[in-house]
Amino acid sequence: MIQDVYRIDRTRCADLDAGRRLEWLVTNGRGGYAMSTVNQMLTRRYHGLLVAAVEPPIERFVLLAKLEVTALIDGLTYELATNDYDEAVHPQGFKLLESFTRHPYPTWRWRAGAALIEQTLCMSYGEDTTFVRYRLVEGDRPVQLSVRPLCTSRHFHLLTHYQEMGPPTVEDRDQLLVFSWSGSRPTWYLSHNGTFKPRPDWYYNFILAMDAQRGYDASQDLFMPGVITATLSTGDRTGMVFAASTSERSCSAADAAFEEARTQSRVALVEEAADDPLVEPLLRSTADFLATRDDTYRTILAGYPWFGDWGRDTFISLPGLCLVPGRFAEARRIIQTFARYVDGGMIPNRFPDFREPPQYNTVDAALWFIDAIGKYVGYTGDEALVDEELFPVIGDILDAYERGTRHGIHLDADGLLAAGEPGYALTWMDAKLPDRAVTPRIGKPVEICALWYNALKLAASFARRLKNEKRAEHWETLATRARTTFNQRFWNAEAGCLYDVVDADGVYGSVDAALRPNQLLAISLTNPILEKSRWSSVVDFCRRELWTPMGLRTLARTHPNYHPRYSGDLQSRDEAYHQGTVWPWLLGPLVSAFVRANGDTTEALRTARGLLDGLLEHLNDAGIGSISEVADGDAPHTPGGCPWQAWSVAEPLRALCEDILRTHPAGPAPTRDTRRTATVSPSSAAPESRPPTVRAV
Repeated sequence: MIQDVYRIDRTRCADLDAGRRLEWLVTNGRGGYAMSTVNQMLTRRYHGLLVAAVEPPIERFVLLAKLEVTALIDGLTYELATNDYDEAVHPQGFKLLESFTRHPYPTWRWRAGAALIEQTLCMSYGEDTTFVRYRLVEGDRPVQLSVRPLCTSRHFHLLTHYQEMGPPTVEDRDQLLVFSWSGSRPTWYLSHNGTFKPRPDWYYNFILAMDAQRGYDASQDLFMPGVITATLSTGDRTGMVFAASTSERSCSAADAAFEEARTQSRVALVEEAADDPLVEPLLRSTADFLATRDDTYRTILAGYPWFGDWGRDTFISLPGLCLVPGRFAEARRIIQTFARYVDGGMIPNRFPDFREPPQYNTVDAALWFIDAIGKYVGYTGDEALVDEELFPVIGDILDAYERGTRHGIHLDADGLLAAGEPGYALTWMDAKLPDRAVTPRIGKPVEICALWYNALKLAASFARRLKNEKRAEHWETLATRARTTFNQRFWNAEAGCLYDVVDADGVYGSVDAALRPNQLLAISLTNPILEKSRWSSVVDFCRRELWTPMGLRTLARTHPNYHPRYSGDLQSRDEAYHQGTVWPWLLGPLVSAFVRANGDTTEALRTARGLLDGLLEHLNDAGIGSISEVADGDAPHTPGGCPWQAWSVAEPLRALCEDILRTHPAGPAPTRDTRRTATVSPSSAAPESRPPTVRAV
C-alpha cells in the first residue's frame, strides 16, 4: 500500500505533464516547508527547497528555490534539472528520472548512462533548515556533480525580478555561503561539502505554469552565486550534502537529520484499523498541518502552500489531526492558543499574512471551537481544562451570541441564531468578490443553527458537572427552543430535505431552498438538532444529488447558479468556489450522518466506507500522500485549490475511525505523538490513558 501511495514510477516521472502536476511537501512544524513537483520544475511562486517561517507560522520567505544539477560521467554531460521557460522546457532532466518516492522522505533517482544518482531531502523539525544529499547508488565509474544553487529572499506570496531585488552580498566562509540582501529580506546560509567557484549570475524568467493558470503574474528571476562541485563514488555513504538554513547549520548534521526524519515519518496504527488502506496515509499526512504561533503557542495551518491558520478550519480539523492520532497535548495547546484571542464572543476567522491584526468575520468558528472542546474532553477525559480554564470563555461566547455581537450575529426571538450583513460572507461558504459576497447566506443558515444547538448542549453538560445549575438550565432552555423551532421552520417537505437558510436576507419567512450539503451538520454533530425521523431522507438526498468520489458538491447540478468547473482567475474561481465545486472535507459529515441514519449493520458500514473510496486514488494524483482542498463538480472531478488541505485530511479520517472502524473514541485512545511536541508541565498536560494495541509503520 505504501508503494502505491508514495511511489511515482518511471512512466509517470518521464511524463512531463504528470511530473509537473504531481507535488511533494515536507514541513517543519513551525510553518516552514520544502515543496516542488516530482520532476523539480518550479510551477508555483510557493515552490522552494527552503521556505522559511521567519515569524511562525505565516511570515514565510522563499530562500533556496532549487538546486540545478549536472552530472559528468566519462566525459558525457547529463542535466538532471527541469525548467519551464517562455519558449522551451530546458533542460529536460525529467527524461532521466527513474522514480520518485515520498516516504520516509522525498527521494529521486536519475539514470545517467550506467549510473544511478539519488537525491534525498529532509527538514529539521522545529527549525528552518533543509538538508539535501546526493549519492551514487549504482555505477562503477565516479560521477562529478556540478550544482548551481538558485537563490532568492522574498515573501512567498510575492514574485520578484532582478530589478526589484538587486544582487545579494555573498560571503564565502570555507564551505558556508552567506546570502544577504538589502532591506528587510532575511539573511540565510548554505553549507556544503564540495568545492565552490564563484560565478555570480541571474537566471531569468522562470515560467510558473500553475500561477499562470490561476490568473496571477507567473515569472521570476533567481540568483546563482556560482558552482559547487564534488565527486560521487559507489559505496560513499556521505555523498554530496547541502544544508540551507536561516541559522549557521552545518551539512555535517545531515545523517542525524535524515535519521530523525525517518523516525518522525513513522505512525502508530490502532491494530483494528491497520488493514484499511486509507488510514495509514491519512494519519501520516496529519502532522503536516501542525505549527507554532509566535514561537510559543500551537496552531493548525489550513492548507499548503498558501493558507495560514484559520479559526474555523482549525477546529473542524482538530479532531482528525490531533485526537484520532493521539496528539492530546497538541490539541490542548491549540485550544488554549485560540482561547487567548476570543473577542466579543468570537475567535479569529484568520490571521493575515502581513502582520495585520486578526480578522473577526466568521459566525461559526467560535461554535466549532466549542465543538472541538467537547470532542477533546470525550477523547481524553481532561475535564480540568474546561473546569479550570475554558468554562468562562465558553460562557462569554454564548453570552455574546445571545445578546448580539459583530456582523449582526444574535439570538433571534424564535430561538434560532441569525447573522449577516451586506458585503460579508460569515459562514464557511465565504467566497467574496470586491463588490459582493458570492454566497452571503444572510439570515439563519442551517449549519449555524445546528452548531448553536450543539454548543448549547455541550455547555450545559459542562455547567452541570460544575454544579452551575443556573447556567445549565438557561442553556438547556435555549437549546430546547432552538430545536423545536428548527424542526418547524427548516423542513422542506417538497424536497425531503432542509432549507439552506431561513429568514433569508433578513426577511422573516423567506427561505433559500438551494440544495446544499450544509444540512448534514444537523445530523452529524455530537448533538444533532434534526429530529431522527428525518435523518434518512436528508442523507439519501445528499448522497443522490451531491456526492462524488472526491467529496460533496456545494450546490446541486440542477440549480441555475451551478458551476461545473473550478478554474481560471480569482474571480472565476470564487464564483465557482461554493456553487457546485466539490469539497472533500464534507465526506466526514456525510459518513457520520449516514451511519447515524442507517445504524451500524455490516451492510451500512460497508456502504459508508464506499463513500471514501475515491480518496485512495487521489492520494498520488496531486499532493502526494494528501487530499486537495477542492475538485470540479463535474467528472472527472479534477482536483484544485491547495494540494494539502487540513480538513480534507482530518474529516474523512475522523469519520473513518469513529463511525466506520469504531476504533475512536470507543475505549482508551492512543497517546503516542507521531511528531515531537514541546514539553508540557504536568499541571497543563492532557491526562494519559492506556493505549490500545498499535502497530508502528
